[in-house]
Amino acid sequence: MLKIDNLHAETGGKAILKGLTLEVAAGEIHAIMGPNGAGKSTLANVLGGKPGYDVTQGSVTFRGQDLFALDPHERAAEGLYLGFQYPVEIPGVSNVQFLREAANAQRAYRGEEPLSGGDFLKLAREKAGLLKMDMDMLKRQVNVGFSGGEKKRAEMVQMGILDPAFAVLDETDSGLDIDALRVVGDGINAIMRSPDKGVLLITHYQRLLEVVKPDKVSVLADGRIVQTGGPELAHRLENEGYDAVMADA
Repeated sequence: MLKIDNLHAETGGKAILKGLTLEVAAGEIHAIMGPNGAGKSTLANVLGGKPGYDVTQGSVTFRGQDLFALDPHERAAEGLYLGFQYPVEIPGVSNVQFLREAANAQRAYRGEEPLSGGDFLKLAREKAGLLKMDMDMLKRQVNVGFSGGEKKRAEMVQMGILDPAFAVLDETDSGLDIDALRVVGDGINAIMRSPDKGVLLITHYQRLLEVVKPDKVSVLADGRIVQTGGPELAHRLENEGYDAVMADA
């Protein structure tokens, strides 16, 4: 579903990604782990098309298309979802309004009929239930006054409503307590674990991977993938630390 080949990217004139190569197949959850400053969030931002990140070399193919030929909103409508490490607040806009507009904008792009108000609310209740989120929360302004855990759960509800083919989740576990971590992890499993979907799960810690069990784990260091293995690699990183594993690599 996603093929990254020799990707180089910079921001603010500083090279961050330095020849990153990675593939994620359909039906696969691929975890990316690495120390601070390795380039994990830069990778997510480049895939999402965030301004200020310049690709200087390499290519990314998403479901057979050149990802960089698509604008950010086109990438989203083609099925790419980016979950932010720090979800932003949107004062004056309710979650319900925001999510219905987003869902119907993507449906219009694909030539589908818009969701009626009733159909949308039914869908929203279903997805909010997966994340144990009260519908009253969805009537509030987007992320305004939300705790860190509430922001992450709201973002997973958004992912459920948009139903992407591929999700790039940038440190979704940051700011979550143990209970919220399990709720969010179970939500990811319910929404994205499917033979025709894929996930690139970026995380610092192995604890999320106890809930969302990855098929593969890669270590990102200094802008490159330095090692790839199975779920046992995450346990080794947790036990030995990045320095030891990267020294072997």
